[in-house]
Amino acid sequence: MIKFITADDVLPIRNEVLREGKLTLDECRFPNDEQEGAFHLGYYIDGELACIASFHPQGYEKFEGKAYQLRGMATTEPYRGKGYGNMLVNFAITYLRGQKVNYIWCNARKVAVKFYLGVGFEVVSPEFEVPGIGPHYVMYVKIQ
Repeated sequence: MIKFITADDVLPIRNEVLREGKLTLDECRFPNDEQEGAFHLGYYIDGELACIASFHPQGYEKFEGKAYQLRGMATTEPYRGKGYGNMLVNFAITYLRGQKVNYIWCNARKVAVKFYLGVGFEVVSPEFEVPGIGPHYVMYVKIQ
């Protein structure tokens, strides 16, 4: 079941999956987590939060129109590869289409590019390095 959740709800999974448990929960906050218009989604399985993603109103320099940046997408180990992340992103696309958003973009880790391609994103940048995290690409999906 997909639910709108709080920024605090996503922090434990951000830390576990994206930061290998090396940070405090406060260090896992993004500056725009509480920005007006930002929202966070969670996929629950039998009451357990299994997959998260955060969406912040933010344009990407090379595109025009109303946009959201997808950040902090993560699925806990037992639930990976089962389609929950796909359902979460598709829910967000449908929701944001209803909000008249033109596109979603993200800085995708190199290991996640295949996932994002599978939900309709395309690579729109050369590979770049995020210090301490690894290689990334900017990816984009037009939603209207």
